[in-house]
Formats: sequence, structure tokens, C-alpha cells
Amino acid sequence: MQMKYSKKVSSFILCMVLIVAMALGTVGCNGSKNSGDASGTESAQTGANVQREGGDLGEGSREFALTVTDQDGRETQFQIHTDKETVGEALQELDLIDGEEGEYGLFVKTVNGITADYDADGVYWAFYINGEYATSGVDVTEITEGDSYALKVE
Repeated sequence: MQMKYSKKVSSFILCMVLIVAMALGTVGCNGSKNSGDASGTESAQTGANVQREGGDLGEGSREFALTVTDQDGRETQFQIHTDKETVGEALQELDLIDGEEGEYGLFVKTVNGITADYDADGVYWAFYINGEYATSGVDVTEITEGDSYALKVE
């Protein structure tokens, strides 16, 4: 009888500990990266990397212009120098972009330290070539001399 009672108490305590752990985990992992502003969107300075001011970056024989436009419309201009073949490779080498590999290639989530989270805020990084919405991803777009590239939060 004492053994049966002891097992019930142990099971009850274990269940309570698990419930408390799950509750704390849920509260601690609510997906919010900052307290944010009233709109619930992430501020432009939040992200994995430190935001850069712009200017010349990298070294190499290939060169292209990159414009980064944040959610508030602020633009940062870069002149990228690289020996890489694609825009994505060059920007990843300089830690200007970060993202996740998906079925269509690299899904860019962070640019110049600014994170756009579609799941949380409904915004994403759009890729443009010479002012036109790109039909290819940043990771497969070959660098073409004279072309300008842009990443904008939309």
C-alpha cells in the first residue's frame, strides 16, 4: 500500500515539474526579440550583426554597388569589392547577409545587422537588380560589372 502511494506522489510531482518547465519554456520562448515599439515590429538596429555605416567593403577584382533600405526607408550605400562569383557569396563573406537555406535557395533574414522576420512581422528582404525586382535569388545571381544591387525590407 505504501509503495502504491509513493508511486502516485512521485508521478504527481513529476507531472507538476514538467508542467512548470513547459510553462517557463513557453513564456521564455515567445518569439519576441525585443520589447519593440507599439507596432510590434522589430527596431532597425536589432539583428545578429552590428550595423555598418556604408562605404567600401572587401577586397577583390570584382566591384558592385549595394543599397540596403530598412523598414523606415533609410538607405545605406556600399561599394563591394570581391573575388566571389555571386552577389550572395560576396555578401556572406563580408557578413552583410545571413539567412536560411530553403527549397528555393538562401532566404535572407538579416542584412547589415537588420532582421526582417516574415513570420513575426510580415516583412522580408526583397532583392533588386538595377532597380527591378530580381527574378533570381541573391545566392545564385552572378556579379555583373556595372549592375547595382539592392536589398529592401518589404
